[in-house]
Amino acid sequence: MMSLMVHLKTVAHLRGKGDRIAKVTFRGLPFFSRVAENCEEVANFNETFRWPIASRLDGNEMLEIQVYNYSKVFSNRLVGTFSMVLQKVAEEGHLELTDTLIDDNNTSIKTSVTIEIRYQSMDGTVGVWSDGEFLDVPDDRDGMFAFETDSLLSGQSHGSGTSPGRSLQGSIPTFRKAGKGVFSAMKLGKIKSSRDDHRKSDEPAVLDMEDLDRRAMRLAGAMDPDTISLASVTAVTTNVSNKRSKPDIKMEPSSGRPVDYQISITVIEARQLIGLNMDPVVCVEIGDDKKYTSMKESTNCPYYNEYFVFDFHVPPDVMFDKIIKLSVIHSKNLLRSGTLVGTFKMDVGTVYSQPEHQFYHKWAIMSDPDDITAGCKGYIKCDIAVVGKGDNIKTPHKANETDEDDIEGNLLLPEGIPAERQWARFYVRIYRAEGLPKMNTSIMANVKKAFIGENRDLVDPYVQVQFAGQKGKTSVQKSSYEPIWNEQVIFTELFPPLCKRMKVQIRDSDKVNDVAIGTHFIDLRKISNDGDKGFLPTLGPAWANMYGSTRQYTLMDEHQDLNEGLGEGVSFRSRLLLSIAVEILDTTSPEIISSTDVQIENVSNISESATGKMDEFFLFGAFLEATMIDRKIGDKAISFEITIGNYGNQIDGVSKPSSTKKKKKDGDNEEEENELIQNSSEDEADEDGDLVSVSTTPLMKPVITDRNYFHLPYFEKKPCVYIKSWWQDQRRRLYNSNMMDKIADKLEEGLNDVQEIIKTEKAFPERRLRGVLEELSVGCSRFVTLANKDVNQAGRTKLDRERLKSCMREMDSMAQQTRQIRTQVKKNTVKEKVKLVQNFLQKLRFLADEPQHSIPDVFVWMMSNNKRIAYARVPSKDILYSIVDEETGKDCGKVKAVFLKLPGKKGFGHAGWTVQAKLELYLWLGLNKQRKDFLKGLPNGFEEVKAINTGPVLQSIPPVSLVYDMKQVFQLRAHMYQARSLFAADSSGLSDPFARVFFSTHSQVTEVLSETLCPTWDQLLVFDNVELFGEASELRDDPPIIVVEIYDQDTVGKAEFIGRTFAKPTIKMCDEHYGPPRFPPQLEYYQVYRGNCTAGELLAAFELLQVGQGGRADLPPLEGPTDSEHGPILPVPLGIRPVLSRYRIEVLFWGLRDLKRINLAQVDRPRVDIECAGRGVQSVLIQNYKKNPNFSTLVKWFEVDLPENELLHPPLNIRVVDCRAFGRYILVGSHAVTSLRRFIYSTPDKTSNNWATAAKLMNGYMVLTNGGSQPRSSPSLSSRTFSRPAGDILVNVDADPSIRKMDTVVKLDATSDAVVKVDMTEEESDKDKKKKKKKKKGGVEEEDETDERMLDWWSKYFASIETLKETLRAQEAAQAEAEEREDLEIAAEAGDFKPDDLLLKGSKTKEKNKEKKGFKDKKKGPTADGTEKKPVKAKVDELLVYNKELESEYGNFEDWLHTFNLYRGKAGDDDEHALDDDRIVGRFKGSLCMYKLPLSEEITREAGFDPNMGMFQSIPHNDPINVLVRVYVVRATDLHPADINGKADPYVVIKLGKTEVKDKENYISKQLNPVFGKSFDIEATFPMESMLTVSVYDWDLVGTDDLIGETKIDLENRFYSKYRATCGISSNYSVHGYNVWRDPLKPTQILAKLCKDGKTDAPQYGPGGKVKVANRIFTGATEIEDENGLKKQTEEHLALTVLNHWEEIPRVGCKLVPEHVETRPLLNVDKPGIEQGRIEMWVDMFSMDMPAPGPAIEISPRKPKRYELRVIIWNTDEVILEDDDYFTGEKSSDIFVRGWLKGQQEDKQDTDVHYHSLTGEGNFNWRFVYPFDYLMAEEKIVISKKESMFSWDETEYKIPPRLTLQVWDADHFSADDFLGAIELDLNRFPRGAKTAKQCSLNMIRNEHELPTISIFKQKRVKGWWPFVARDENDEMELTGKVEAELHLVTAEEAEKSPVGLGRNEPDPLEKPNRPDTSLMWFLSPLKSIRYFIWHNYRWLILKVLGLVLLLLMLGLFLYSIPGYLVKKILGV
Repeated sequence: MMSLMVHLKTVAHLRGKGDRIAKVTFRGLPFFSRVAENCEEVANFNETFRWPIASRLDGNEMLEIQVYNYSKVFSNRLVGTFSMVLQKVAEEGHLELTDTLIDDNNTSIKTSVTIEIRYQSMDGTVGVWSDGEFLDVPDDRDGMFAFETDSLLSGQSHGSGTSPGRSLQGSIPTFRKAGKGVFSAMKLGKIKSSRDDHRKSDEPAVLDMEDLDRRAMRLAGAMDPDTISLASVTAVTTNVSNKRSKPDIKMEPSSGRPVDYQISITVIEARQLIGLNMDPVVCVEIGDDKKYTSMKESTNCPYYNEYFVFDFHVPPDVMFDKIIKLSVIHSKNLLRSGTLVGTFKMDVGTVYSQPEHQFYHKWAIMSDPDDITAGCKGYIKCDIAVVGKGDNIKTPHKANETDEDDIEGNLLLPEGIPAERQWARFYVRIYRAEGLPKMNTSIMANVKKAFIGENRDLVDPYVQVQFAGQKGKTSVQKSSYEPIWNEQVIFTELFPPLCKRMKVQIRDSDKVNDVAIGTHFIDLRKISNDGDKGFLPTLGPAWANMYGSTRQYTLMDEHQDLNEGLGEGVSFRSRLLLSIAVEILDTTSPEIISSTDVQIENVSNISESATGKMDEFFLFGAFLEATMIDRKIGDKAISFEITIGNYGNQIDGVSKPSSTKKKKKDGDNEEEENELIQNSSEDEADEDGDLVSVSTTPLMKPVITDRNYFHLPYFEKKPCVYIKSWWQDQRRRLYNSNMMDKIADKLEEGLNDVQEIIKTEKAFPERRLRGVLEELSVGCSRFVTLANKDVNQAGRTKLDRERLKSCMREMDSMAQQTRQIRTQVKKNTVKEKVKLVQNFLQKLRFLADEPQHSIPDVFVWMMSNNKRIAYARVPSKDILYSIVDEETGKDCGKVKAVFLKLPGKKGFGHAGWTVQAKLELYLWLGLNKQRKDFLKGLPNGFEEVKAINTGPVLQSIPPVSLVYDMKQVFQLRAHMYQARSLFAADSSGLSDPFARVFFSTHSQVTEVLSETLCPTWDQLLVFDNVELFGEASELRDDPPIIVVEIYDQDTVGKAEFIGRTFAKPTIKMCDEHYGPPRFPPQLEYYQVYRGNCTAGELLAAFELLQVGQGGRADLPPLEGPTDSEHGPILPVPLGIRPVLSRYRIEVLFWGLRDLKRINLAQVDRPRVDIECAGRGVQSVLIQNYKKNPNFSTLVKWFEVDLPENELLHPPLNIRVVDCRAFGRYILVGSHAVTSLRRFIYSTPDKTSNNWATAAKLMNGYMVLTNGGSQPRSSPSLSSRTFSRPAGDILVNVDADPSIRKMDTVVKLDATSDAVVKVDMTEEESDKDKKKKKKKKKGGVEEEDETDERMLDWWSKYFASIETLKETLRAQEAAQAEAEEREDLEIAAEAGDFKPDDLLLKGSKTKEKNKEKKGFKDKKKGPTADGTEKKPVKAKVDELLVYNKELESEYGNFEDWLHTFNLYRGKAGDDDEHALDDDRIVGRFKGSLCMYKLPLSEEITREAGFDPNMGMFQSIPHNDPINVLVRVYVVRATDLHPADINGKADPYVVIKLGKTEVKDKENYISKQLNPVFGKSFDIEATFPMESMLTVSVYDWDLVGTDDLIGETKIDLENRFYSKYRATCGISSNYSVHGYNVWRDPLKPTQILAKLCKDGKTDAPQYGPGGKVKVANRIFTGATEIEDENGLKKQTEEHLALTVLNHWEEIPRVGCKLVPEHVETRPLLNVDKPGIEQGRIEMWVDMFSMDMPAPGPAIEISPRKPKRYELRVIIWNTDEVILEDDDYFTGEKSSDIFVRGWLKGQQEDKQDTDVHYHSLTGEGNFNWRFVYPFDYLMAEEKIVISKKESMFSWDETEYKIPPRLTLQVWDADHFSADDFLGAIELDLNRFPRGAKTAKQCSLNMIRNEHELPTISIFKQKRVKGWWPFVARDENDEMELTGKVEAELHLVTAEEAEKSPVGLGRNEPDPLEKPNRPDTSLMWFLSPLKSIRYFIWHNYRWLILKVLGLVLLLLMLGLFLYSIPGYLVKKILGV
């Protein structure tokens, strides 16, 4: 075994005389030397220290020696430190040296140390040290051998391995030569708290990158700067502190608060239901709500298409645990409940965790809960979506879905769950519980005691387990605080289950009502693993801790919700011992119980040690500070209590079991306890024997801090508490969890850094990300080495072992993936990689959550008057101690700022935001035997005070208080500069903010600035005489945090809380120089939180300056208040306030819109005031808002001094005031523009003529500023264009998006005339199509090209929807391709591809994807031959269907005109996404442009520059303008039901200004997906009428109509936008037909106008179909056909080509809005944020001074076409025989056939009966006739019928055309028997067999593979089809065959050649030739006897006859032989 030995010889050149002691540390394990007494200059130690080491010595590791002046009374004072890197030692194995020490401030001092180091590998037997070995070390050094066992085994400490404070020293790869060198690592260790220090608040640190990079370089020596850069300097950014933890800034508990949810379920259809001739109903059940579909008669595949909506207002946890249950019920009616066919269960959480929170068009598998052996009972196709507030669901486009879906491929199951789920048993074993609270009053107990004479426990507990919608209960154990059940609850459920959580609840049984005592949720995902090396759910046996309300019993517990598991428990309730196991059932075995009911069984007891060895734990807490105590509590004395489990809980803690023979305390016997004490070493037993826990601090009266808060005067005396408790030792679980948490914390912090760097646009985010990844991979690898310990410890459960394995696997793979990603991090991929790494973070957090509890959490309560006031809950793992540093809890032995909050619901809302108290709290929890260094982490400089009654003061008794003798005095300077985007706290929509700064026990307030959300206080607050206790050096590293609270000052009442933030000050000790780089500190942004929501940002800086001997005179001077107006207020000093420069801000004032009334009076003369940084400008007054709400003067400007740093720019405030009579001004509303960056004007780059670079903000036209102004960086330029070099332009000019021939890549010179070829794809494509028309296998020619006359607007619409779906699919493929491409790029960087290769490669991968796709689709395809053939689409011109609003595609059309919402009124707090819509009081339209002065001359010299307009050149005038608005409403989808029947009767209402068009008479009855197909013309005048509202209302016969939802469109922005959203440009130009040009201006005119507006040369049309615009040449067709088919020459096609590619024109180009349909969500004010449906529509606008547009396009819904289907049933064969004959017992059937079209069950028709068929043959020659209305395009039959006799009107249904034929056996007296059926989908059904023999079951079984035909194409078809039914085993069986003929005729044809029903006239069918027996046999009994006796028994009869003859012969022979013989003998 290897070891390192250090021989410490002497320390020389010491100052003064005294006792010295040295501490030598290696790998975190320190040794102390003996005390060298009374030395002067030299201290001779002459001691050797030896470290056995488990891993090889690494050259980067450090050795550290610290020399102290030793003091018996006070803590030791550090003289200096020596540290060195052991590289030389590692190489040579031996080193002697003398070197100087370094003091606190990194300066070298004279004192030197002489040492000798040896490193050798020797054969010892020293293995891994376990914690036990430390305790046996003889205490030979006067008690000084205090081990600081930290990370013993830390092989190579690489920054992530060590604790944050040390990580610097551990990762510095420098080399220190012996004897020289002041550059020691210690220096760096101290530099680290440079000016980045105050970032230890939660604000993600922003590093000064240059500084860091330099530092990194210095560290790295010669390493590659990229690899090291930040990995090693992480310590600088993270919390440097060793002694302080981060405070948590978000205060409010988020769970437990009710939220709105809406669950919408569409039941589309069911298939393959098992059962004969059923009448199925589907029941949808969520929680306790049930809804039913209508009943469909006698069908196994009913079609419903019914939509249900459930609304909930519950907390998220409750919502996600609710079960969605779909069940199919057979023949349910009013009288009987029907029989259950099958059910499907899934919890809401599973749906919510799906992408888009929904399942769309998926098939749910039904299974029978009463018979688990049965298998699948059918499928239901449904959509399920769960919407929370603020979620928006993207529904895939609802178009004519074809019904040929592949069921198996679309099952309603989450990713990764197998289709065939098996049944499994879930065994939940409940053993026993402990520590239950009283659940009854003591009065009753005393009464009982008086009567019965015995003491009873006041609780009757039982356990209830809920899982997958079922409940199981154990028995009730009467009167027991420690009940023992030993029972198991068994659930039978499909595995894997679709319900994520199991709820285990201990309840108290009571005569009146049972109440929950505590609840524990078990997440099945955490106790199982579904990977290939995974394991089934398993848990325990383990204790589950339950938390809930406080333990005192009250009749009405206000916090009862907490016991139900809602919200964070505020007290320990009890713990329950349970285990879970799962076994997969083999359903074939005979002895299986087939029901799924919950069963309860007894189980045997479990041994004591099964859950781990009992051990004694020690918890210590010290209260260093208690401030910010709410003033309501401030008048009474206060104490604090700490509890762990029931230990330490004095008021309502342990309910002692009444009978003495029961156990004494939470599960340990007295013997056990004594034994524990004896086990520990003798001397310890004496010390601990009478250690009584002290769990509360002494009472103390608070002292006032300021108006709102008090503090407790804990000055030098800090109270302490300590508790001993006994728990099973399961620390390993917490250790592993801690390690993962620490890795995750580091990762999160690193990611925040990276995002901050990206956000602030600092250099090199990729370097920081690489550093983060490096740390992550090292951390993961470290976990793998550390976690695999204590494997055989007692109480390890199966889950522990399996979890460990899977965590190790995960961490291992994570380490590998991280390394791989690290190599791929490039500047341009940083953002994607950050997203990837965030998934790691989530995974780590998930893994770190340990499902099996061990030690309960620690609660800190503030008590006043013996009542519990406020609490904090500290997870025990966070404060758990371990000798290995990584395993220690993150707050163990550290000082943490803890904020106490109110319990339960009291903590919601405002009460929850005000802090009840802020504690500086030190906690330590560990095994009692590891207790030696529990005070190690406290700030130094204290003495312990023991409890008085302990007799002789023993070393090991913990102190009851600490007295600090070291005190430092500081001055805190808080530079409060400004805040922005604050929460609006007043009804005016503004606030009157002031900030209150708290530090320690001091507080100060800034001035109040009235009416602003962006106050610039510019104020310095000076706190004098701030006393902090502890050593100066430690305070420098770990200052306490500063809390800043921002309030709104109200004239009446107290100030209202706006939000709070934390900060850490930068500290200067008195011996440090005040100067760069750390001073003066820089201003920083701090996020202000209000509860969990952000409420603004604060820009401030804080510095803490030590006051030395010289008093305050030594501090840097403060400039006195110079300006007289501020009075005594100090401004922020110069070095700290930002550097300013001169900017000019131009404002475009366009107009005001939709101003609401203020104080009941209308706004009449408004004015806009713009203000920024104290300067501003006012618009002109609008004289009469009603007449014209636009401003007469458009542009004004003002100049202002703003910071150079754009991030520090103050917000710009827009306010609207109304000028009333007598000079009164009233504020209407305000808007704060928080970031001015998107309005900064940058001059266009003249040198480059290329448009990619020049596309900055041109002439006020916002096109592109770094993606600033619009989402998707404006659609004007394809992103591809940007990444190309300046010469290339990629132009895809493509006339037909469905047939892409090639991407034309044209090389262009920046100045040349470019030729852009337009592929003439149409003719080619037509030829191709003709070729493609091969015959299909069926031999039927595909229909010819669609006839032009047949096409209408709907053809275009449906074709477009198909395209939309294809593009969506293509996008998915493209994503996959992008990933491949990324790999290529990485390869490209290694090699040298050209980007063009990438393009080609990209397209190849596309092909590949297509092939894959094709392969998938084959099954579904209509063709049977191997070649996959796309059905050729007819060439239809298309439009664009956007599945979102048009404006979201075009950046809200704010290309130059922006809309600013004006707010007024208090902001709402109800939710995280507080919807501010109700606060909007109007909108200001205008724009801003800011630029630095002076501006370059070039711009102002340009031709036509109008100086009045400034930067806003060439914008239109804003005078009123008359416009014709034409609104087309296509249809609505998924409307929210408005009537009781779950439907709605929708109609459209359109409002624009004062005009309102109601389309009430054309309401659509009972429809949630109505097709409106209407256009409305409205004349309007902009700007007065510019907001269009399209609403859908529900028509009601009685009462007012309800609003379902509405959508609002701002027409004005569209009208003026340069994207030209007035009338969409279609893809082709035609003058007649369905695609007629809609715009009054022809393409040539539009093009000419655009060129003129853009100051570009007019288009030049050349010969040969060419046009030249701005140096670009486009080609296109030049001929057009008019109505009469004559061809004419025209330039319109050419112009249209240019318009469709307008975005490629330099400088002025942008994408023009195409002909489109947009899909807009409908919203309802009553249900904010939740979509109520969607509406598809578009708007055209035509200016009235232009030529009038043509008539509106006809888009009224297609009328269904009337058809008649004639079905002739010729014959049946092989029908199964059902009846037995009375006399002969012979099988026969009385066959008849019944048929109907789906949805028209009333119209069912029967043939006559073929009686007594003995062979299953039946002859009918019978005709059915079914008239129906059919929509060709949608492939649906349209039926209108009344829903019930009470319905007011008919309802229209659309259902797929399906013909059902059934064969029955007629009975005279009983009900007819159903024999079999077949259902044919008339659009695609298998071709009938030619003969009965060829007809088999395969025609149905292999339906997908067989060729199908459509009756609509074939018109007439004849053949044999099989009848099928299902037998007992659910197998399909053939029950007959039918020969039928189907004939489809249109209504006109039917009139011409009518036919009769049955065999009637006209065109009668001949009578069937049936055998006579089919006549009744009693008419001619003989005949029938002859027939069926002879028919069936003829062979038998012949045989019998033969036999009879034979016997007769024999008889005759015997009869005659005697006579004959006699004759013969006698010879007669």
